[in-house]
Parts: sequence; structure tokens; C-alpha cells
Amino acid sequence: MIAADSNTMKFLSIQKLVEKYTFEQLQEAEYDIIQERKMKIEVEGKDQAAKLTDVIAAVWILEEMKSRNLDFSEAFFAYSQKVRVY
Repeated sequence: MIAADSNTMKFLSIQKLVEKYTFEQLQEAEYDIIQERKMKIEVEGKDQAAKLTDVIAAVWILEEMKSRNLDFSEAFFAYSQKVRVY
């Protein structure tokens, strides 16, 4: 039960990033997190590692949506097949 709730939260967090920000904004946020700088966008997460994971996922999903002409759900499913959340 907890894993399902956690997965739902992750889905919603990544969906929010994909819908709210551009590819370039997300790449900049990724760089800011790595450089330990304040981000110019709002990213939910319990710590910097969780925020970085969601931003990287959102960037990957946006690339998939554009290159393969997928909607968010299809691209998220493709992403989830690449990683395993336990």
C-alpha cells in the first residue's frame, strides 16, 4: 500500500514538472541542483536527491514525448520501464 502511494506521488510530482516547465527550465534546474545552487523553479521533494531524480525523469519524459510523439502517460510508462522504484 505504501509503495503504491509513493508511486502515485512520484507520478504527480513529475507530471507537474512536465506540464509547468520547459525542457530548458528543467535542464537548468538539474544543473542548479548539481551545482548546489538555488533553483529558479519550484520542485517538490524531501531532499535534493529526490528533487534531482524527479527533474531528470521530467527531462527524459519530455524528450520521449517530443521524439516519439507520446502523451505524458505513455512517456511516463516508458520511463518506469527503465527504472524500478521499490
